[in-house]
Amino acid sequence: MADTSCSSFALSARRTIDIEAQAVAALSHRIGEDFNKACELLLACRGRVIVTGMGKSGHIARKIAATLASTGTPAYFVHPGEASHGDMGMITASDAVIALSNSGEVTEVVTLLPLLKRLGASLIAMTGNANSTLARAADAHLDTGVESEACPLDLAPTSSTTTALVMGDALAIALLEERGFTAEDFAFSHPGGTLGKKLLLKVEDVMQGGNAIPAVTGDTLLSNALLEISNKGLGMTTVVDAAGNLVGIFTDGDLRRTLDQKIDINSTPIAELMTTGAKTASPQMLAAEALRIMEENEITSLVVVGDEGNTCGVIHLMHLLHAGIA
Repeated sequence: MADTSCSSFALSARRTIDIEAQAVAALSHRIGEDFNKACELLLACRGRVIVTGMGKSGHIARKIAATLASTGTPAYFVHPGEASHGDMGMITASDAVIALSNSGEVTEVVTLLPLLKRLGASLIAMTGNANSTLARAADAHLDTGVESEACPLDLAPTSSTTTALVMGDALAIALLEERGFTAEDFAFSHPGGTLGKKLLLKVEDVMQGGNAIPAVTGDTLLSNALLEISNKGLGMTTVVDAAGNLVGIFTDGDLRRTLDQKIDINSTPIAELMTTGAKTASPQMLAAEALRIMEENEITSLVVVGDEGNTCGVIHLMHLLHAGIA
């Protein structure tokens, strides 16, 4: 009996996931002029984006508002019922409103339409009925309709709330990309969280600097360069000129290739073996950006170079690991 029951649970879960996945997939074919217009209205908004909805749609509206606010589009949720009892004063003519209702006929939202029109705020509707009162009143309508809810009774909002949530994410990310929103911007809106603190760390906060920088000059013999690599423990050394400016690097990988060539380590200067044109970072670069450069180039360290070209540090993958970024 237990096995049969568990099988039944699993079948129900898979059916729910399949129905909702199909509903989400169908959204892709509805992204067109109205979606573009909605984005343009939100980008042109000089106030705040107000997101509203009743019941389950209200819960989704709250999440959409939070996602927008954290990705560069100032937004907040206004409860439509409370708006009819004073909170309408939170909305101004310079705002844009995103209203969610699967039917497009929910009383608490429809009641606000004449007020929003009189106010002159832009209105974007997110409904499952293009002929509804809310959809027809909107400046842009986003169709989030579904063939059926995942609920076998076709009553509990399931597929419809999922499609509304995904459409909200689509709006937020489209706006994020158009604004050129960066990791540093994201960290600024998440200063209290662990993620934000990590993202705010700059290269200069975690790099190895000063006397701890492995550094040799071009005429240093390979044997002495290897001692510098060993003493500083980063698996590499910078090669600098008399002014301390970076001219090249020599890494563990270079050493392996050098040994294959049977080069005399006691007579060969590092200038003949070093790699030039190395990837570098600046002290003010976000540490998260330094990690991205390392990952894309499959390397474990970056030389940190100042504005004047001077070598001011080295950031290694282990530094990022210790900082909790990698």
